[in-house]
Amino acid sequence: MKDNVVTVLLAILLVSPAAFAADEAATVTEGKPALIVIDTQNAYMPYMDEKDVEPAVRMINATIEMFRERGLPVIRVYHTDPERGPEPGTEPFQFPDTIRINDDDPMVVKTRPSGFVSTDLDQILKDLGCDTVFLCGLSATGCVLATYFDAVGRDYRTFMVKNGLISHDSELTGNVEEITRAVGYGAIDYMLLNAPR
Repeated sequence: MKDNVVTVLLAILLVSPAAFAADEAATVTEGKPALIVIDTQNAYMPYMDEKDVEPAVRMINATIEMFRERGLPVIRVYHTDPERGPEPGTEPFQFPDTIRINDDDPMVVKTRPSGFVSTDLDQILKDLGCDTVFLCGLSATGCVLATYFDAVGRDYRTFMVKNGLISHDSELTGNVEEITRAVGYGAIDYMLLNAPR
């Protein structure tokens, strides 16, 4: 328990500047947003806390639908390790059928925790004209958080999707949502009101 408290306090110190910058969350998004769905792959889902999985899948799908209704991009990010897999194109590599991504959604394959490192994610966002990103998926304490930091470092307006994050420990998922000031469905809906398509 003591280790968890120390970990959370260190994370707060690291995230605080980005989180305070995210105070703009209550405003309508002026730039073009994209939803980034990270690593919800068959190989990793069984290792996630069951308390996170079902509600997060519902929220991820609801947010995907919200973005589609507004003609906004949904980007899917996959993780693989060159030595340990999962191998691209295999069933463990794929997202489960419960996640409503489309084959024509832009796809990024990464080998590092962050979706931005050694990938074309930044270029895809630029080509789409996006300056704002909403992040969901897994792991809240790993790859999603690493992508969050890198998005902030690249000057994207960056938001975590509340209840759309999954990790191995539901309590830690909640901590990540709190320190990054994750935004819920209603706030996202409001923020996208005047978003350019």
